[in-house]
Amino acid sequence: MAKKNEVYSLRIEGYGSSGEGVAHLEGQAVFVKGALAGELCRVQLLKVGKHAAWGRVAEVLEPSPHRQAPDCPQYPKCGGCALRHMDYQEELRYKRQRVEDALRRIGGWEGTVDIIHGAAQPERYRNKIQFPVAQGPQVGFYRARSHDVVDAPDCLLQPLPATRLREAFKGWMEAHQVPAYDEASHRGLVRHFYVRVNRAGQSLCAVVAKGKKLPQEAALVAALRAAEPGLVGVVLSSNLERTNVILGKEQRLLWGQDFLEDTLCGLSFRLSVPSFYQVNRDQAELLYGRALELAGLTGEETVLDLYCGIGTITLAMARQAKGAIGAEVVPEAVEDAKGNAARNGISNAEFLCADAGQAAALLAQRGLRPAVICVDPPRKGISEQVIDAIVDMSPERVVYVSCDPGTLARDVKLLAARGYVLRRAEAVDLFPRAGHVETVVLLSKGEIDSKKICATLNCNAGDIVDFLPESEGL
Repeated sequence: MAKKNEVYSLRIEGYGSSGEGVAHLEGQAVFVKGALAGELCRVQLLKVGKHAAWGRVAEVLEPSPHRQAPDCPQYPKCGGCALRHMDYQEELRYKRQRVEDALRRIGGWEGTVDIIHGAAQPERYRNKIQFPVAQGPQVGFYRARSHDVVDAPDCLLQPLPATRLREAFKGWMEAHQVPAYDEASHRGLVRHFYVRVNRAGQSLCAVVAKGKKLPQEAALVAALRAAEPGLVGVVLSSNLERTNVILGKEQRLLWGQDFLEDTLCGLSFRLSVPSFYQVNRDQAELLYGRALELAGLTGEETVLDLYCGIGTITLAMARQAKGAIGAEVVPEAVEDAKGNAARNGISNAEFLCADAGQAAALLAQRGLRPAVICVDPPRKGISEQVIDAIVDMSPERVVYVSCDPGTLARDVKLLAARGYVLRRAEAVDLFPRAGHVETVVLLSKGEIDSKKICATLNCNAGDIVDFLPESEGL
């Protein structure tokens, strides 16, 4: 029987849901962080459970050709990246397989994820960064599976304006001996430093503090402005509560403007500090473009977009539909969505402050039945009540955008039991070097000619990575 702390030579057979290698020992699955598929490794077991074990790589005996030396000094201490020990081609292969395995194992689907849309720029893509702050001061990112802060002078996922602003902010804390917040005692002041950067390189930043004032506010503003000429505003977000929620409920402008404007899918969006916005703009455009393509709009349909946020998908679909309705339970997001519609001159989009069930009831009262429903839920997926509401509205097509393959597969199975068949699934790498992957799928009712769908979407079965020519034939 396998024993804790013992070292075994194991062949890595594949990957787990977080990108860790998977091997088998005496019929038991062993999850090995940092191991690559195909490698022979000496693995020290750190934990042995009844059905599985977990270990670390003690030595790589036969390395994979996809293994690479990590290019970040904080890796793997920082929990932001999980895959810097593998090349990008292998990362995309793993993520595509992860989506397909979930849809088959959990969702009962027998199809194939034909393509994963990789990122042309897998570095410095994040347009929003939230640095936790700890005593020291330490300004960086949490260590994996902890709230210990790893000080990070730079991060290869963030744009350079964020790097410069973080350095100036830390310098201000050091110069004026500004105390960091301590979670355990609920004492101290500064909790997080937040930076958002738009396509034009302009930035908006916020200090999250357990207080309504900061010492030397003018000095902070001066330091940040000197560090980054593209800075447009500095905000204080007051979070006085003992909570893991980052932003506070009250925002006070210290200088400049409290919003940033950005463009996505040819539309202009105004982003405040609390606004939800995809952190990888280029890949979000690709993701939403695929959702729009799968929706198959002709200009005659009414589209319902659930979990619409500030209206990004709703407004993109409104341009190709008869009308689009966005539903969102957060009142501030609904107001932002209405403002974004007006800003872009889109008059055939409407926004409701409602959950899925309420939206269904309101539409039924008007005698409206959307031909297409799009859902882009949080990681937990959609509830059975939301699924029932979707089925009650009886759309021809459902486009599901997901950030979690497991909950997507669960919901696909529930929708299949109610008559909606999964027709096509595509993976999109919205978070290069991290373990997450986005998926967009098309479900529809009844029998549809799959060849006709494929011709409409111009798809080629077997496409794996749509931008890396060296990956052809994988």
